[in-house]
Amino acid sequence: MSERRPSVQVAVVMEREAQPNRWEDWRFKVVEVVANEVPFGVAPHVLRDDGKQRHTLFPGFTLELFADEGEGYHLNLTSGSPVWFVMWRVDDEDPSQARPEAVSLSYNEAGRWLDAQERVDNVALQSDLREWLQAYTDAYYRPEAKTRKRPASFLPPEQRK
Repeated sequence: MSERRPSVQVAVVMEREAQPNRWEDWRFKVVEVVANEVPFGVAPHVLRDDGKQRHTLFPGFTLELFADEGEGYHLNLTSGSPVWFVMWRVDDEDPSQARPEAVSLSYNEAGRWLDAQERVDNVALQSDLREWLQAYTDAYYRPEAKTRKRPASFLPPEQRK
């Protein structure tokens, strides 16, 4: 019997800025991650567009917590200011468009995305969700006991390597 993982539905708000400087046509960034409300629907929609900046809401992301990501959650929570990590991509066929692809609360998962050369932004985590994540991390994460590794110079030659 499988146990249901804790999850929350969220939406991502992204900003597109037109010609932020003479070298870029477009600049994108994640502005906010919010609880996904039923009226948001499933399709992205523009919240505001003044010609220079456009904010678009992308609903429908499910964030699930996994016990094996406990260390990543712990690192995020103890960083001083916990954040959402959002991985996003620019559209290959239309570089004036970008969209979020995944959302996480794990510092380690965000690190894997960055290692894979993905674009990752972070935005502040709301206090109620911080408490939810803290409760989950407290219940499932146990840091590995630190053990001192003896320097190789103190081992017999046959045990070195």
